[in-house]
Amino acid sequence: MKGKRSALFLSVCMLPLVMVATRQADAASHRSMATQGAGSRHAAQGNSSARAADGIIEDIRVSGNTRIETSTILSYMVVRPGDPFSQDDLDRSLKTLYATGLFSDVTLRREGNDLLVRVKENPVVNRIVFEGNHAAKDEDLNKVLTLKPRAVFSAETTADDRQHILQVYAQKARFSAVVTPQIVRLAHNRVDVVFKINEGPQTMIRKVAFVGNRAFSESQLAGVVSSKETAWYHFLGSSDEYNPDRVKYDAELLRRFYLRNGYVDFQVKDIKGELSSDRKSFYVTFTIDEGVRYRLGRVDIRSSLRHVPAESMRKHVELFAHQWYDGKAVQDNATDMEELLQSEGHPFAQVHPEIARNPEKRIINLLFDISEGPRRYIERIDINGNTITQDHVVRAQLPFAEGDPYSASYKKYAKQSVQNLGFFKSSDIKDTPGSAPDRVNVAVDVVEKPTGEFSLGGGYSTDVGVIGNVGLKQHNLLGSGVDAGISGTVSMWQKQADISITDPAFMGRNLVVGADIFFIENSYQTYQSYSEGRYGITLRMGYSYNRYLSQSWNSSLIRRWVNDAWSEASWYILDQQSPSLLSQLSTTVMYDRRDNRMMPHRGYFVSVGGDFAGIGGDEDYVRGKVNGAYYIPLDDLTNSHDWTFSLRGGAGWMADWGNGRHDVIDNFYLGGNNLRGFLDGGAGPRSVGTVPGGHSSEDLLGGRFMYNASAQLNFPLPYVSSMGLGGRVFADMGSVAGVRVKTLYTDPATAGSRYTPISGDTVMPRVSAGAGVSWKSPFGLLNIDLGVPIRRSHNDRTQLLRFGFGQQF
Repeated sequence: MKGKRSALFLSVCMLPLVMVATRQADAASHRSMATQGAGSRHAAQGNSSARAADGIIEDIRVSGNTRIETSTILSYMVVRPGDPFSQDDLDRSLKTLYATGLFSDVTLRREGNDLLVRVKENPVVNRIVFEGNHAAKDEDLNKVLTLKPRAVFSAETTADDRQHILQVYAQKARFSAVVTPQIVRLAHNRVDVVFKINEGPQTMIRKVAFVGNRAFSESQLAGVVSSKETAWYHFLGSSDEYNPDRVKYDAELLRRFYLRNGYVDFQVKDIKGELSSDRKSFYVTFTIDEGVRYRLGRVDIRSSLRHVPAESMRKHVELFAHQWYDGKAVQDNATDMEELLQSEGHPFAQVHPEIARNPEKRIINLLFDISEGPRRYIERIDINGNTITQDHVVRAQLPFAEGDPYSASYKKYAKQSVQNLGFFKSSDIKDTPGSAPDRVNVAVDVVEKPTGEFSLGGGYSTDVGVIGNVGLKQHNLLGSGVDAGISGTVSMWQKQADISITDPAFMGRNLVVGADIFFIENSYQTYQSYSEGRYGITLRMGYSYNRYLSQSWNSSLIRRWVNDAWSEASWYILDQQSPSLLSQLSTTVMYDRRDNRMMPHRGYFVSVGGDFAGIGGDEDYVRGKVNGAYYIPLDDLTNSHDWTFSLRGGAGWMADWGNGRHDVIDNFYLGGNNLRGFLDGGAGPRSVGTVPGGHSSEDLLGGRFMYNASAQLNFPLPYVSSMGLGGRVFADMGSVAGVRVKTLYTDPATAGSRYTPISGDTVMPRVSAGAGVSWKSPFGLLNIDLGVPIRRSHNDRTQLLRFGFGQQF
């Protein structure tokens, strides 16, 4: 009984504890179910977050912003009022705000059911300053910066701009340059960004080496690449400065060189530019694989072009079997054949060279495939980049117009024609698809250059000493293409002034129109016994028949005089001491196939002209002239584009009709530019002084017939070609014969006291040889020629040295 009472008492005591535990378990179970229910409801609303926090964002409050609107900041955030406090979304909002680059610090904090966003704005850039830069101008450095004044400052952007500045200095071969950005804080949350620059010395090329070359020596390959080893004579050039872009271009130069010499399989395996330990120089190494050398095997032609049988084109193949394969010659031959077909009425003709290697026999079989390419017509022509030159000036030079057939070869000639204007640094022809598959739009992109010219020139002779001249020209007046200028020559014995104007496309037509007004007075008193002067006007007109053939006409009205003759002058001069009027009509026909009219490298030209005097005036004569030149590139022999051999020649003849004056100033003269080593007019017939103290001077008389020829070799000067220096050697020859004077006094029986014999009247050639130098200096083009007479008459007038220089603006 006693045991039962004890058990009952224990049960009564434990009952409250059991009831409390049961209620706690029920509460925990209810909370778990509530949480699961809320999660289910949140998922049903489309929230992908698996971690739901207690509460919903009721409001977002932004602080710390002064320049940036609160609405702008809220627009960058992922969360919005009404969203749950999701840690993932809050992290994304934080990252998004930092990514704007507008803030240096951002904090997100929950306060109840509100989200507090506190920001610290990045400062605004007041200005950007460069210190210590000399090799690079401020404007050049500003071009590469992302950071700009009045933009928001960013440390990351500043670090990127530091790298951009270093790249600018790397292009200038200053790889040891140090750039340190410094921030100067100003009021109102503004900063000055200062890039302190220590440019360091230029990093030059110490050594250019080649690995794998067997067929050509290092010195030969060094002449092919444009990167050069540093030397004192490169002080005006940049070829010895290390430039990664130039080194890449050198790899292409090597490939072209080997391809032209038969190494079709040539490869540049590796290019290394290693900086020395002192960071002052680079060692450039080209690792190459030459491969085998191929000869040309069979040369065949296949034609699918209508009315063009393959055999009819065989005569235009300039290659022959067993010669070393030359990739450039093959392509040039294909281009020549293509242009020939297009000029003969097949505007869409294409010629593709196809090669088949035979490595065992080391030969390449060549096939010229002639076919008709896609028919394309020009829909529109756009001229871009001509900030000065008017559109019609460029269009007048193009060999095509809207609606014409279009082919790739036309691009080359269009570019050459535009470049020949001389108005642009560069020109490029691009084509883009038109509104239909057979339509194409052509864009002519040009970069203007200065077309004004201020020139100074001079010469020296043993007879007249120093001569100077000055000129002011504008080759593209107001962008119209009109060439206008004024020039003058002044020396002790010469005065000359000239005003000229030329419109190369008069009224938008294929017509060149121009005029010259001039005054010339020559006091030849040091080597002639008289002075001669003239003034007048010349009207000019010209037109082109096609791309190569053109004709010009000149009409001149000139007042001339011979005066101030010495008492010792010959009777041939004294007879002409009175004014005369020349009325002359001239024409010249030229066929020009030069690749560049200013500095030809290949091609030729022939000109034939004539003068007719006698339509009014005091002179009655007819005169004919022919001139020509042939330029031979020596690229194959020298592996350089700078070697050119040229042959020039000319001849002239004149006859009298009517009762003209026969003035000696109208005769042909030889010397100066057409016979170096001799003074202008210094070779040819001359009077012989016979009376001591009387008419004893020897006057240059010129002649009816003249011929001259010249051979010249242009070449780069070793070690200094990168400075713009080029050399030449030449040999000139020519003669003037056929006395043409008002009255002959060569017969003692009839001339009496006026007897004056003439010497030098012979077709025997005068010969000279010499050398010259051209320098494209910072002051303009400088030319110096030293000519030494080899064969001459005993009293020909000589001129050992000629020079001239000019400067453009």
